[in-house]
Amino acid sequence: MTTSPNPLREGLGSDQSTPPCAFVMFGASGDLTKRKLMPAVYNLALSRLLPTGFGVIGVARRPKPDFEAEMRADVSRFSRRKPLDEAAWRDLAAGLSYVQGDFADPATFASLKEALAQLDATRGTQHSRVFYLAVGPDQVPAIVRGLRESGLVQPPSFAADAPFQRVVVEKPFGEDLESARALNRELSSQLAENQIYRIDHYLGKETVQNLLVFRFGNALFEPIWSRQHVSYVQITVAEDIGVEGRGKFYEKTGITRDIVQNHALQLLTLVAMEPPASWDADSVRDEKVKVLRTLKPITGRDVLARTVRAQYAAGTVRGDKVPGYLNEPDVAKDSTTETFVAMRMAVESWRWGGVPFYLRSGKRLARRLAEVVLHFKPLPHGLFRSAPGATDEPNALVMRIQPDEGISLRFATKVPGGGIAMRDVTMDFRYGAAFGTSAPEAYERLIVDAMRGDATLFTRADEVEAQWSFIDPILRGWHEQNAPVASYESGSWGPADADKILRVGDAWRKP
Repeated sequence: MTTSPNPLREGLGSDQSTPPCAFVMFGASGDLTKRKLMPAVYNLALSRLLPTGFGVIGVARRPKPDFEAEMRADVSRFSRRKPLDEAAWRDLAAGLSYVQGDFADPATFASLKEALAQLDATRGTQHSRVFYLAVGPDQVPAIVRGLRESGLVQPPSFAADAPFQRVVVEKPFGEDLESARALNRELSSQLAENQIYRIDHYLGKETVQNLLVFRFGNALFEPIWSRQHVSYVQITVAEDIGVEGRGKFYEKTGITRDIVQNHALQLLTLVAMEPPASWDADSVRDEKVKVLRTLKPITGRDVLARTVRAQYAAGTVRGDKVPGYLNEPDVAKDSTTETFVAMRMAVESWRWGGVPFYLRSGKRLARRLAEVVLHFKPLPHGLFRSAPGATDEPNALVMRIQPDEGISLRFATKVPGGGIAMRDVTMDFRYGAAFGTSAPEAYERLIVDAMRGDATLFTRADEVEAQWSFIDPILRGWHEQNAPVASYESGSWGPADADKILRVGDAWRKP
């Protein structure tokens, strides 16, 4: 029996080829490798998106006598596609190896050079490499110096068939503007900018990418994407987990550095940017940087009126009682570190002048959620104002980033029956239902983009510095103004104080 193809799956995949290369994971003994990187590479193999000439090398300090078995177990556990495809894994494992060594030791890079030469000979990787730095920012300088001094990274060539070397750097990109600039200087002293791929995994999520397609690929929506039609924009990045034993890390970081400086500001730039001149990396990133530079600074006493910071208290999440932040291990009893932040931001441009952008992010909230909501302006004339169920603002567009990626549009309709009664209804698009497959993990898309040399969804040096230029004055203002730290119950949607930054008539969406 034959089945007709699903028309909704047309266009899945890509006809863009991936060139032969080796994929080198520094920090191969860490959580990111086992939970995200290796499962992503395996899923790319299943999707036939890896090149014919391909191999993987892990590099870390710890001894790994059976690296292949460890990676197999991790892929079996963490891959989004189960059970493990034995044939696909055997082929991938045939090009899998491990190098043990200290990142500051030249001998480590000499061993890596030998392992890469072996891959070139046996797997046809053709001297091209993607180095993924799944390590802390303090280890990045030593690795990039080691790569350059050992000759594993060469100045880029513009010849079409020349081997390439690219370095993927994980966030955080510094902890403030000064350290971000120092990291950028260190990277640029060893690498060309077009060899540096600063990764923010949020940009690999399907709905984040679809923001641009939705806006610039549909004549219906782009004309209403402005202050003429939009009343306010709301961005939420919520987690239902706490600090999960990372008290020391969070005491130095806080939600503003951890989530807002990168993920949340990236979402804002994609919502607010102007149409790029073309679909290439620099054109897209040029427009994102322009948005960051048009953000009205929040400085001095403005932080008290336009921001709220808070910490989670004890409460109940998914039926389990959980402790407050101050009772977490390695957290100071008098800590002022924020686990929740809300901001009222202004994009001072022709398109968005006068439109508030509300941003909130927090831990131990009611549920895991990331979304962008455009609330459209109230009706200019309330023709049905007296009808039962009528509202002045029936229209909202919701872009769900996670979980259950998709897009929904809220609008008013008549309730069946005699007379005029109204109800707000939702038109809902879900990726899984529409395309009959689960959306690829963000790391899958970003890894293959790095192999292909497409930097569109990666962050440029000036973009990182523009993000910190906006965030630094807020962090400084909290300290100088001795801004209060509110409290909110775990399992709630944050502190009541978050309502104080809203314009009269605006409201946080309750998902």
